[in-house]
Amino acid sequence: MKKRINVEKEIDRLDPQKDCQRIAFLTSFLEFPWDMTRALELALFRTFAVPSIATLLDKTQQFSDETQRRYDDTAIIVNEILVNGYKSERGQNFIKRMNRIHGQYDISNEDFLYTLSTFVFVPIRWIDRFGWRKTYDNERLALFHFWRKVGLLMRIKDIPETYEAFEQFSLSYEDKMFANNEATQRVANPTRDLLLSFYLPKPLFTYAEPLVYALMDDKLLQAMGYPQPSSTIKALVEVLMRTRAKALRILPKNKSPKIDSFSQYRTYPDGYSVEEIGPKSMIEKWM
Repeated sequence: MKKRINVEKEIDRLDPQKDCQRIAFLTSFLEFPWDMTRALELALFRTFAVPSIATLLDKTQQFSDETQRRYDDTAIIVNEILVNGYKSERGQNFIKRMNRIHGQYDISNEDFLYTLSTFVFVPIRWIDRFGWRKTYDNERLALFHFWRKVGLLMRIKDIPETYEAFEQFSLSYEDKMFANNEATQRVANPTRDLLLSFYLPKPLFTYAEPLVYALMDDKLLQAMGYPQPSSTIKALVEVLMRTRAKALRILPKNKSPKIDSFSQYRTYPDGYSVEEIGPKSMIEKWM
């Protein structure tokens, strides 16, 4: 019988900077695979709340015309980097691919910085709120160091050198930049509907939308132009998520990492290569 490693002891003895790849892998694929995915989905909406980012994404029309592909490409790149590590040849190939995709557009360094920060702090806040346990100190620091090093490989400048400074930048950027504009919901709504389609048939989307909004804070809801969910809906979501967390605490824990298989990416049911990742228009242009 396969024995589960003692994750707490391993993370505690690892160095959160030197061993950040191992810790990020354990957190993402052994301890909180479902939570990490949901948190990174929510992180998308925080980027949509920045007008400069929403406007750029709206111009590409990827979120209206290629919503599933855009979602799958993002998930694949993130998972490839987390699974293989940013030092591996495969991980670096996907980072280079991501840089090539981003290189087509005029993206400010601050928008890159803010987007990078959501990969660190949104998962931590989600897990601390809804996970079966709170994050460990070393986990939080490891996620910071992991994504900071990825950011350096993306050639992002002025990435803060400490967890606290990066979090303060992220919060301040939201206070300064969050606003609703015409592009915001045009990129957010197709993504919201795609996420709902993973669980429900389309006729039920309207009834389920308040459940999605209940996962968002007031600042994000206002910037997105989404309605405040009722106190009853908010309470229902809290009860459901906390009940799940309590159940997971007593159920047997994952013994093996839960890593997405090819079949889970609707765009690439038969698998993918690094060259296939990216907007269709980009692939056709370079073929």
